[in-house]
Amino acid sequence: MTSTVTTREAFAHPALFYRTEQQYTRQTVAFLRQGLADGEPLAVAVPGPNLELIKAGLGADAEGILFLDMTEAGRNPGRIIPKVLRGFADAHPTSRVRIIGEPIWAGRSAVEYPACAQHEALINAAFEGRAVTILCPYDEVGLDPQVIADARVTHPTLISGEGRESVSGVFDWQAVVDRYNQVLAPAPDAVAFSYGGEDLPAARRFALAQATRLGMAGERLMDVELAVAELTTNSVVHGGGHGTLAVWAEQGQLVCQVRDAGRLADPLAGRRPPERGQLGGRGLMMVHYVADLVRVHTGDDGTTVRFYLGL
Repeated sequence: MTSTVTTREAFAHPALFYRTEQQYTRQTVAFLRQGLADGEPLAVAVPGPNLELIKAGLGADAEGILFLDMTEAGRNPGRIIPKVLRGFADAHPTSRVRIIGEPIWAGRSAVEYPACAQHEALINAAFEGRAVTILCPYDEVGLDPQVIADARVTHPTLISGEGRESVSGVFDWQAVVDRYNQVLAPAPDAVAFSYGGEDLPAARRFALAQATRLGMAGERLMDVELAVAELTTNSVVHGGGHGTLAVWAEQGQLVCQVRDAGRLADPLAGRRPPERGQLGGRGLMMVHYVADLVRVHTGDDGTTVRFYLGL
């Protein structure tokens, strides 16, 4: 693997397409060793088995590198940018940083994938102009062909398993954000509650009662209350003063959905850490932090935010 992806512009976002463990290990280790040679802070956030491949390939060179299991740190794709990538990059403001992030792996569900694809697209907006290199590996054997096709659109630079580097001829990250801005309709068995500014406490009580009825218990009820409070308050303040909360269960998960008349103009809303001293702007990010998955649809007719928590 050459180093051109890290020298031609401030931000570099290559995709690595691999077919074997050997290719994966060879290319990721070469990428990290180049960073070590350049004195760059390094972080690796990939699924657990791939973490072990990289650690074994690096040997003693693994010391000092931050390793995170992406199946835990990035379970919800919406928190990867603020908590994992920005969390590491912002901790090293005076030097270029180098990160491997693998947010899509075989086993990600069809419900999760749209948020994963949007995450990969939005990395380009989140780090534009910053001295950061983020390499994103993709398993060409284990992933659906549509995932591989989307990766060619969300990454300006493409690297093969043999290390050959090329420029993507279809790079257009905004197109992927728009494609997966999908309408979110509540389930037929959802129970709904309409609220205005005076009904926010009642909305929280409604969500907790429904969550308990559906099998939620313990500390996760606090996550339900926090997320619903943040979303319904946003509706009142920014979404026309009122909204509708719907709750149901599907495939072992509690699903809560808030719809209002607002529109999210910032594609990074909820993924952009607030600046020091900033008042507000943390609500949707807090929902990303506590939820297992967050899906968003926004348009001229309003915004829907749906979050999932395992029962």
